[in-house]
Amino acid sequence: MNFMQNHGFKVIMISADGPERDSIIQEEGCDHVIVPFTRKITPFHDLLCLIKLTHILRQEKADIIHSHTPKAGLIAMMAGKFCGIKIRIHTVAGLPLMVEKGIKFRILKLIEKLTYSFATHVWPNSQSLLKYITREKLTSKKKLSVILHGTTNGINLLNFNPEKLRQEKLKEVKESINYSDEFTYLLFVGRVVYDKGVAELISVFEKLRKRNSRLKLIIIGRYEKELDPLPSVTLDKIENSQNIRHIVWTDDVEYYMNIANFFVFPSHREGFPNVLLQAGAMGLPIVCSNIPGNIDLIVHHKTGFLFECSNENSMIKSLEEAINSPHKANEYAARLKKQVHNFYDRKSIHHAILEKYNQLLEEKN
Repeated sequence: MNFMQNHGFKVIMISADGPERDSIIQEEGCDHVIVPFTRKITPFHDLLCLIKLTHILRQEKADIIHSHTPKAGLIAMMAGKFCGIKIRIHTVAGLPLMVEKGIKFRILKLIEKLTYSFATHVWPNSQSLLKYITREKLTSKKKLSVILHGTTNGINLLNFNPEKLRQEKLKEVKESINYSDEFTYLLFVGRVVYDKGVAELISVFEKLRKRNSRLKLIIIGRYEKELDPLPSVTLDKIENSQNIRHIVWTDDVEYYMNIANFFVFPSHREGFPNVLLQAGAMGLPIVCSNIPGNIDLIVHHKTGFLFECSNENSMIKSLEEAINSPHKANEYAARLKKQVHNFYDRKSIHHAILEKYNQLLEEKN
């Protein structure tokens, strides 16, 4: 948002409230308006959000509306259409319907189709996601495009750079987890929910540790009990195991990536996960599920290790291969790091989006 504002746009950020709001406003330097979007299906509340957002857009007379996330996307694209905004862009960074079946799958598919019908442009953030949307016939091909090689926002390569880490901060982070180089550290970063594969991760970690007592697991992320709860037995193990460290929130993810030996990401669904880009930029070997989004970046035995989604035996096999083949793992990580630097620098992504905005404005005029 700050980049666009510095390149001639007046930017207004609209989202639900949250603990990050003040820091986002300070970081981006743009006005922010609260519309209390929810991630759950709440029809009456959603209608109120639609009315409020429509009122805001009519006041601002925007040229472009650009939405992210499924619920906010549906409401934003509808409001944009009602207000006559000619450029309505929705970025798709993951599809909840990909892990659903039956009636819920059909409902979520209908919602996605509705969102895309109100949008003038739909930007999946990975090629594999574009293929899925095309295969499921969620919208016409002419609306679809992927920015450069994928990703929503790229990453800041200045932050995710081992050479830029402050040694005093690194020491502080190590002390906070009682770090010892006698152990092998597995790292997971993401929402601590079922869809991220956390239940399988905990189960696999316990099985692996019976074979290798030097393993430790670091989990960084918040619980979301209402939306996508984990089994109580999984939560109990996370909180009470001496070999698992759960960190709810940190601004120092890059330091934990520097400490860890392997990044494990067993997610069931993704668009194009930033955490894989971050781990890749830090030169951290990656072991992840073979789902759309992940496979846009990780190629098995080339830039990392893949395993079959939701398959504990497959995860064990790939993790053991990575742990037992450190030279191979580091070779893949070095190859991935080069790829991340070549294609996913945030500055390049921002310039590509800016170019697209300007092109659409010229076509509109």
